[in-house]
Amino acid sequence: METLQIKDKKFAVSIPEAEILRQVRRVAGEINRDLAGREPLFLAILNGSFIFAADLMREIRLNAQITFVRLASYAGTASTGEVSELVGLNADIEGRDIIIVEDIIDSGLTMRHVLDMLAERHPRSVEICALLVKPDNLKVDLDIRYNCFEIPNDFILGYGLDYDGYGRNTRDIYTVTD
Repeated sequence: METLQIKDKKFAVSIPEAEILRQVRRVAGEINRDLAGREPLFLAILNGSFIFAADLMREIRLNAQITFVRLASYAGTASTGEVSELVGLNADIEGRDIIIVEDIIDSGLTMRHVLDMLAERHPRSVEICALLVKPDNLKVDLDIRYNCFEIPNDFILGYGLDYDGYGRNTRDIYTVTD
């Protein structure tokens, strides 16, 4: 099993790239089916979702747009519980079908913030599309319609996710081993 050292932590591959891409294609197929005939706006949450969003969008066969918003709720390896909006949403979303693209839903607090922010702008519909979900760590109820993987409450990195800014560039997803 491939391992990786990032700063003071060791990581081992937990989800290989081929499995990630299979699940991305599956989820994209569900979106293509469910939103056939519509023109959704994908709202990708930066920084972590950028690779997932790119791979997902390459599989979307709808007339669709994508935009980005940047939020922060992590410090090191733990969620701070505080969400701060860094770059806002500039697109007019009133009456639009929105698909939020998120790398990982951990506590759900960040997603709750995004949902509340979007509701004020009166979209037609809002769906969540997550690469990873930690169901045992959720602190709020969320309807996550599109989900690639449910994972345990371990710290992970890779495929866009980071540890203090490092590790985003790996093709696989790694789990901390120490």
